[in-house]
Amino acid sequence: MSLSLDSTQLDRYSRHIIMDEIGPEGQGALLEGRVLVVGAGGLGSPAIQYLAAAGVGTIGIVDDDVVERSNLQRQIIHADDAVGDPKTESARRYVEALNPDVTVETHETRLDTDNAADLLSGYDVVVDASDNFRTRYIVNDVARLEGLPVAHGAIYKFEGQATTLVPDGPCYRCLFPEAPDPGTVPDCATTGVLGALPGTVGCIQATEAMKLLVEEGDPLVGRLLFYDAMEMSFETVSYAPNPGCPVCGEETIDDIDGIDYSSGCAIEAD
Repeated sequence: MSLSLDSTQLDRYSRHIIMDEIGPEGQGALLEGRVLVVGAGGLGSPAIQYLAAAGVGTIGIVDDDVVERSNLQRQIIHADDAVGDPKTESARRYVEALNPDVTVETHETRLDTDNAADLLSGYDVVVDASDNFRTRYIVNDVARLEGLPVAHGAIYKFEGQATTLVPDGPCYRCLFPEAPDPGTVPDCATTGVLGALPGTVGCIQATEAMKLLVEEGDPLVGRLLFYDAMEMSFETVSYAPNPGCPVCGEETIDDIDGIDYSSGCAIEAD
């Protein structure tokens, strides 16, 4: 790592630098790192906050939504005076105020089949903080085709889950071959969500992304972490690669053209 740290950075990141597992080289890797966060809501907010505080040099933020007052109970990087503003711009202002070392690349759009490859291009790690199955499957499929790792998270009421998808490990489709039927998993606008819950899961996603950048520790590869806030319990369940997976198995897709992501997101065999 050729990057040198100035006196201000040595002070700002001193608690990283004194750790053997990170040190100056690891901090340099963070400062040179490029992370794309898909979604600047409940999960994306704490992920963005801690990635920025840690000094991840470039953070891309994808979101097409605006800040609503009902978001503020859990989306901690947005403030009351940002209501009505694009979430990408509110997030950019937050990061720039927190850490001037970080460059923010805003993508005020919805990630979809026609732009996913371009959005993911040039990043080292993807944090999937989306809130719908369509986006999750598109992120998984395109990231696997592009050889990018993904720190995935999801929440529901008082429960959360996280896993990490790397190019040589099982993918999201190995875990969930297809999405639930539309309407069977209601969103937080219908069922509600504990405000602090996405903070826990989003921090786990940020931790996984930083571990990947500094190449230390054991990411949640092939392991799904369940968090129950009501019981304050964590459980990890292992899952294996599926040889028949159309994205990471023995016979894989070359692109996402023709895949129907409108309902179950399944890939039909030829």
